[in-house]
Amino acid sequence: MIKTSFFNRDLSWLKFNERILMEAGRSSVPVLERIKFLSIFSSNLDEFYRVRMPVLLALEKLSNRNDNDIKIDDDLLSSANALILTQQQQYGKILKESIIPELKIHHINLIYGEAYPEHIRKPVTQYFLSQVLAFLQPVYLNEDTDFFPSNNELYFVVTLKNNEADKSVILNIPSNELPRFYKVEDGGQTFVLFLDDIIRFHLDRVFPNHEVSGCYSFKVTRDAEIDLKDEYAGNLSEQLEKQLLKRDLGLATRFLHQPGIPKEVISLLKTVFNLKKANSIAGGQYHNLKDLMGFPIKNAQLSNMEWPKIPSTDSINGTLTDAIYKKDIIVHTPYQSYDSVLRFFNEAAIDETVKEIYVTLYRVASDSKIVNALISAAKNGKKVTVLVELKARFDEANNIKWAKKMKAVGVDIIYSVTALKVHAKVALVKRKVGSRMHYVGLFATGNFNESTAAFYTDHILMTANKEMLREVELLFIFLAKRKKPTSSDLIEFKQLLVAQFNLQTAFLALIAREIEHAKNGQPAAITIKMNNLEEKVLIEKLYEASQVGVKIELIIRSICRLIPGVKGMSENIKIIRIVDRYLEHGRIFVFHNLGKNDVYLGSADWMNRNIYRRIEVCFPINDAEIKQELLDIIDIQKHDNVQAVTINENMDNVAVEKTGAAVSSQHAIYQYLKNKK
Repeated sequence: MIKTSFFNRDLSWLKFNERILMEAGRSSVPVLERIKFLSIFSSNLDEFYRVRMPVLLALEKLSNRNDNDIKIDDDLLSSANALILTQQQQYGKILKESIIPELKIHHINLIYGEAYPEHIRKPVTQYFLSQVLAFLQPVYLNEDTDFFPSNNELYFVVTLKNNEADKSVILNIPSNELPRFYKVEDGGQTFVLFLDDIIRFHLDRVFPNHEVSGCYSFKVTRDAEIDLKDEYAGNLSEQLEKQLLKRDLGLATRFLHQPGIPKEVISLLKTVFNLKKANSIAGGQYHNLKDLMGFPIKNAQLSNMEWPKIPSTDSINGTLTDAIYKKDIIVHTPYQSYDSVLRFFNEAAIDETVKEIYVTLYRVASDSKIVNALISAAKNGKKVTVLVELKARFDEANNIKWAKKMKAVGVDIIYSVTALKVHAKVALVKRKVGSRMHYVGLFATGNFNESTAAFYTDHILMTANKEMLREVELLFIFLAKRKKPTSSDLIEFKQLLVAQFNLQTAFLALIAREIEHAKNGQPAAITIKMNNLEEKVLIEKLYEASQVGVKIELIIRSICRLIPGVKGMSENIKIIRIVDRYLEHGRIFVFHNLGKNDVYLGSADWMNRNIYRRIEVCFPINDAEIKQELLDIIDIQKHDNVQAVTINENMDNVAVEKTGAAVSSQHAIYQYLKNKK
């Protein structure tokens, strides 16, 4: 038996974030888009410190104990920190040496670590006095100070000199109340200032009776995990609301500060704010650069060319439901308009023949048209049942808000059990025509969320397939019981692959079939596109398939623990990663099956959480035309030699060798779908 090995999941995730940074550094990308990639990198890193760094710290602590068998690589934490440090240095270099100079060419001046020009001082001071000053709340610091720095909020520590003794003061940077950037037009030039600097340059107005001897920015990042006990029998919504209030009070995992703070001031901050266990990192002068997503310049010449959404069902004159009865329909967002999905729910809400609507909601748009349609449906006398996943990280509060609104008008709300997320994206509509019930439904790879549909690549199947939709009905009946699946819950899913029931075993069987074909000297191939690949049982099966000659091509956006290209283990496995204007999000599974090409879509990545701790649904594509469309799309992505990189055996992002014509897959897919309509 060949010994197998795996990339570390956290280092792999950091290498994905490195790929985001690579895009920010590419001169071929319009400069305003490059700024967005810097924002995404910063946002991702903040989430890493909130969600994963606590795990690494805990694992290292447990690994050093003798009373358990938990062991991690000795250098894992130091490797992660070193990788982050290298990336942050590269980040600063890209911003200062590439992006800021390019902005200047276009008469846009981002003031970064320098004083702003004297000739714009008057409007800036006016803005400070009229808008900013009201939000400033200085807190004088000593060991008895009762002050708690909120998670990821920005602060200055200001040192003051006076006749008695030096003082340290915490001063908030109110970036949650005010825009992070302020723009001034002057003499054909545009000047963009950080809110931080506007405050920094007016400290004499905040502390008129003191001499300011130093001003240093910092922030504290806190553990974002929510503690929910499986045995909790009370109201999940109420429990979550209480826990959400505590989230920003969690254990500090990172103390990020501007370089140059005096050692005695750092020591005081660590003592007063209980930061001694946090990673103390000297970063740049500015933090929370995810705020660059709000960079206040709009310029079409410095941005991506617009790709108007392609209509997908506008030509349907009758109802969408009647069209679905005739033939399955698929929508590929964001290339195609999401209006088709909104139309599906809107028509169901008003259709007199519709008696029941069932839907799972994982991440709900802040102003959800879909939820408003469900509310209208309930008011129109229809039975509406919604599984709202309250534990969708960082969307809990929004989901709670919508759940309350739906419940108030009579929608039956199902909350999943505390330790089992429902990540499936399915909807079922039951119509009564005469004495018979007719079913139509939606199966999706992404959330029913019109906001994220604008920039997530996903696939939504509209179908009247009886077998698939009856299995969805069985799933909703089970979910209404609010319990974890057990061996006694023998729901027989034949069409759908459902995590906790048959998903893992079905995928293992599909891989095993390709293995048998390869052993028999027949063509065998697997193509899989996912966000994350982590779960060892399925990876081991892919290794086994590679070893007998199955050709495996993987498109993995983010975490990937499978090591490709290792002789005797994975030499028949190739992995690419695509980062472009849209976030690659759809999951596609293709098994060659002697040329028949069995194609599945679904909500499930191959991660431990998806396989073992969630309800996920993957579904077959039965329509020959739709299947070919998906095969064409995945083939375009496999030939990307512009936006794709390969992941090698060292986990590096390696540019794809350009042979033949340049293929940027997202642009090519857009053109492909545009030409089909």
